[in-house]
Amino acid sequence: MQVKPTPNARNNAPAYVLIAAIAAVVALAFTYTAGWLSFDRLTPAKLVNAFSPPGGPALGFRRNHAKGICFTGTFESNGAGASLSKAQIFTVGTYRVVGRFNLGTVDPTAADPTIRVRGLSLDFVTPDGSEWRTAMLDAPFFAVSTPQSFYALLQASAKKDDPNAMKIFAAAHPEFPKFGAWVMSAPRTASYAQDQFNSLNSFVLVDAKGEQRVVRWSFVPTAEPQILTPDELKQRGPNFLESEITQRVHGGPQRWKMIVIVANPGDPTADPSKAWPEDRRKVETGTLVVSAIEPEADGPCRDLNFDPTILPVGMHVSDDPFPAARSAAYAVSFNRRAAENKYYPHTPAEGAKP
Repeated sequence: MQVKPTPNARNNAPAYVLIAAIAAVVALAFTYTAGWLSFDRLTPAKLVNAFSPPGGPALGFRRNHAKGICFTGTFESNGAGASLSKAQIFTVGTYRVVGRFNLGTVDPTAADPTIRVRGLSLDFVTPDGSEWRTAMLDAPFFAVSTPQSFYALLQASAKKDDPNAMKIFAAAHPEFPKFGAWVMSAPRTASYAQDQFNSLNSFVLVDAKGEQRVVRWSFVPTAEPQILTPDELKQRGPNFLESEITQRVHGGPQRWKMIVIVANPGDPTADPSKAWPEDRRKVETGTLVVSAIEPEADGPCRDLNFDPTILPVGMHVSDDPFPAARSAAYAVSFNRRAAENKYYPHTPAEGAKP
């Protein structure tokens, strides 16, 4: 028996067509975003692949910043940040932190003196169930202005046999030589504890009244910096940073002041290669306290993905395209190293045979 459509079914038919059309558009947008419809579009997988050295990646390790060490500690908020954001992390209190000191290298066995860029990654958790993750560098600004330019930089860097590759890249990206000058001339400290780490990317803080401010932040060490000469640096061991910070924290907690920098109208919020002027408003919001160092193998940061888009209520991304690009690339890197878990040198269980 044929069932005739009811009047309601007839009336709803255009709605079903509209829903189907919307679904098709969403699917099309998703496949385009994923790069499935364009072979020359930059995708997270392409970006992660570009980090692989000629001999292939170190299986089981992060695809970049592969060398690092875990720590645990707290963030002591002084409450000053509550004027900028309603996130609980900025209210007066002490909050749990898991973090990682790291080096900007694809090689987990690289000698510390040979790597210029150092990093600090943090995961804050507050009693209201919120979580905030951030990954920072000791550089005062980033090497390039867009994710596409960063991909081009990785491609140029991989052309070891072409002496003109980096010259061509630098000519096409006028912001890069400034970063190159920083790499060549910036002093190196003797410890992670003596380094300042900067967000570089811009984010938006939202206060209790709904007012929004674009910010960056820095973690400024309280330890007095010891600057190493080039000769002193060469004499340091291949793992001197890990050994030094372990010994230092064993002797007492190490601290960094969190400084939030508020943008003025017209500041370049979408371009991390451009530093903001020094006279911008700065708010000291609290102190990071590192109280225990743990080896990365099976340590608390080992399986943490420091995705910069994991933000609590009261914070969100800005017009800076890098956090979204980093988030997508970090996910690819995490999935790959998770699948390669058997290759990672985990710490043997107590009593297990070597």
